[in-house]
Amino acid sequence: MSLKPILYAEDDENDTFFLQRAFKQAGISHPLVTLSDGQEAIDYCLGRGLYTDRIEHPLPCLFLLDLNMPKKTGLEVLKSIRAEPSVRILPVIFLTSSLQDSDIHRAYLNGANAYLAKPSQPEALVVMAKAIQDFWLSQNRLPKNPPDLWDASSKSH
Repeated sequence: MSLKPILYAEDDENDTFFLQRAFKQAGISHPLVTLSDGQEAIDYCLGRGLYTDRIEHPLPCLFLLDLNMPKKTGLEVLKSIRAEPSVRILPVIFLTSSLQDSDIHRAYLNGANAYLAKPSQPEALVVMAKAIQDFWLSQNRLPKNPPDLWDASSKSH
C-alpha cells in the first residue's frame, strides 16, 4: 500500500523548496503535494475540477496550510474543509510566518489542529519536519474508514 500524501498549500516557491528538502532530510516518505493558491487547495480537498480522480489525487493524511495565499486565504480554505463532511476531520496544520495572536486565535477557532511558525533557519525546519513525522505521521491516529464516521447523518449516542 502506498503512503497517503501530505498536502502543502504555499505560494512561495522558496518555502516549498525548503520544506521539501527538510522533509527529505527528516526521512519523511509520504509524497508532498504542493498547491500554490487557496482555491486550488479547496478543489484538491473536495475533489473538484482537476482533482476529481482520487486515484491520481488521493485524499491527504495531513494538510499543511499557509495563512496568506492568493485567491483564498488559509482561513477560507480551513472553513471550506471544516464545512465539508467528507474531509472535516482531516488534520490541518497552519505553517505560516504570521505570529500575530489574532491569526493564531482565528486559526484555532475555525478548527486548526495546530499552528506552527515557519522557522527561518533550515536546521530548525528539519527539526520541525521531524516533529511532524514523530507525532502527526507516526503517533496520531485517524479512523480507518472515515466516510462512515464523516457521514452527515451520524447521530450522537
